[in-house]
Amino acid sequence: MKPITDPTPIFELFRGSYATELLTAAVAHFNLFGRLATQPLSPGEIGSALGLAERAVVVLLTALRAFGLLETDAQGRLRPTPLANEHLLPGATFDVGDYVGLAANSPGVLEMVERLRTNRPAEHASGVAFIYREGTRSAMENEAAAKHFTLALAGRAKNVAPVLAEKVSFSDANLLLDVAGGTGIYSIALLLKNPRLRAIVLDRPEVLKVAGEMAATFGVDDRLTLHAGDMFQDVLPEADVVLLSNVLHDWDVSDCQTLLARCATVLPPGGRLLIHDVLLNDAHDGPLAMALYSAALFTLTEGRLYSASEYQGWLREVGVEPVSVTPTLVHCSVLEGRKTAG
Repeated sequence: MKPITDPTPIFELFRGSYATELLTAAVAHFNLFGRLATQPLSPGEIGSALGLAERAVVVLLTALRAFGLLETDAQGRLRPTPLANEHLLPGATFDVGDYVGLAANSPGVLEMVERLRTNRPAEHASGVAFIYREGTRSAMENEAAAKHFTLALAGRAKNVAPVLAEKVSFSDANLLLDVAGGTGIYSIALLLKNPRLRAIVLDRPEVLKVAGEMAATFGVDDRLTLHAGDMFQDVLPEADVVLLSNVLHDWDVSDCQTLLARCATVLPPGGRLLIHDVLLNDAHDGPLAMALYSAALFTLTEGRLYSASEYQGWLREVGVEPVSVTPTLVHCSVLEGRKTAG
């Protein structure tokens, strides 16, 4: 059963604060528009001038382009738009930079500046909230914290999962591997839609306790296997279809490429790899809601949002040919690829 109303506007409102934080950081802490006043700069040159890593630069510039404040020239360099030229260049007649700077020392802005400068997610009392990496303290290894964060993330997933199950055919599939499947809510929706399908949910042991409870509640525990493991280190179970639902956006480029390669190895020729995630425009200029979600991910994980073209390129590198991109709900889309015979 899918929701009657679309909850997307709620998520857009929830992430709206990142617009204030990124704009204020760019104006009051990095003087980005002042730096671009005399000549356009490439993203790499901007990163060098500001002392920011590539991931941070992508997140910041994508947002500023989505705000309508930066544009690219014929060489792909960034320059202020007419709006920014009139209102954000220091000393301009109608400059509002000092007004924006009133928020310069607010906790949210200072936290965003710290995240941009360090290129690292925030770590709280129980560790990094949404990711697990060997050697890094993670909330996902603490039973109470893992349950809290896993159930919180299920708030979106329980709305989106039935739509994914409706949009993707599993008529030719027998076994699904749901990598970092959390509550298992996506697998459960697919099992309910496809009575002959079986599924394996792979995640951390503390997270799988929640998935087991969910599977029993929905009456699919006889067709859902819980597999504890580290998706980067342990051998992955073989399957007809591998699902990565809102997983890759938690990781930087090299980790995404590694994980896609590992997933491709467990598929038979013709097997499918499904990337279900929120996508940036290929030009990295928005959409605005996705740019702000990318900023949220940047502060909480080691990743950001990626574009369909980025994913498609990485899939081809591991012998999976992209087939289609289909929207689901709450900005998500499923990008489907098939493993080639070679």
